[in-house]
Amino acid sequence: MSQTPQTGRALPLLDEADRRLLAAIQNGLPLASRPYAELGARLGLSETEVMARLQQLQTRGVIRRFGVVVRHHEVGYGANAMVVWDVPDAQVRELGRCLAEFDFITLCYRRPRHLPQWRYNLYCMIHGKTRADVLSNLEWMVNRCGLQGLTHEVLFSLRRFKQRGAVYFDVQGSTNADAAQDARLVSADVQGSTNADVAVAPDVVSTATFAPPCASQDARLASAAKPQPAGSAGEG
Repeated sequence: MSQTPQTGRALPLLDEADRRLLAAIQNGLPLASRPYAELGARLGLSETEVMARLQQLQTRGVIRRFGVVVRHHEVGYGANAMVVWDVPDAQVRELGRCLAEFDFITLCYRRPRHLPQWRYNLYCMIHGKTRADVLSNLEWMVNRCGLQGLTHEVLFSLRRFKQRGAVYFDVQGSTNADAAQDARLVSADVQGSTNADVAVAPDVVSTATFAPPCASQDARLASAAKPQPAGSAGEG
């Protein structure tokens, strides 16, 4: 289980119980039938109080969301690709929502362009058991969302890194004064998505090194026939 905070900001003023709770969850929730009760037992809080405090932290924006970190290879998904799109700004929201509806997409978000070096402003992660599956799903998605003619690149990941949730504190139990100076929120999601303008599919953090696009990918895409059964995980 991972938590995504507001990135790049100092922690707001928190009471000591909230700080201890954040420190306790930054390595994930306990694998128990009642994880909030177990957290409460460790921290001297009731199960109800733990859940209420976490809800308040989300409402305040200290925690942005909870999500599951999946070990993709171990569940049978051996390929994933980040597809980057050059979309007219007025269409980003509409097309992003269309992409996010597919089960085989686990991340979909908008980012600013960096011209002239980088023209792309819409990103999505496609997962499949093989590269052919990914390309087949991409073709299906292009046809369903009307993406024909939009410039894009398909970047398959080459290397896996350790996946984990957000790290709130270097040392547990630091004071509020410490937080004001140097307790920065650190996100383990190297994709760095902070724009909520585009709908996001199930929260699976993918941390990877990506290969540059190649002409053979376009050829494989052109020959792909029909989509594979939808999956919810991939190489990361």
